[in-house]
Amino acid sequence: MGRIVVLALGGNALTHQGQAGTHEQLVANAEGMARSVSSLMLAGWEVVLVHGNGPQVGNLALQNSGACSPWPCGKCSGPGRRRSSPW
Repeated sequence: MGRIVVLALGGNALTHQGQAGTHEQLVANAEGMARSVSSLMLAGWEVVLVHGNGPQVGNLALQNSGACSPWPCGKCSGPGRRRSSPW
């Protein structure tokens, strides 16, 4: 098995600092991201693309100051998301 990289791709990854997030900017940034992913694949990496989860997840991580959550990832939900786990 080759090297594997997991890339989280979401709105924050597609809008650069100082940009308004216009359609043209998003398309240009997505094209740049696609070129980067293609380069990784051509270099022999196996690439897994996942949704980026937006700023909420990053903000929660900062609030926790790097402390580990007592809940496994599949057992908890971020704010604004309905909890679907029966646990």
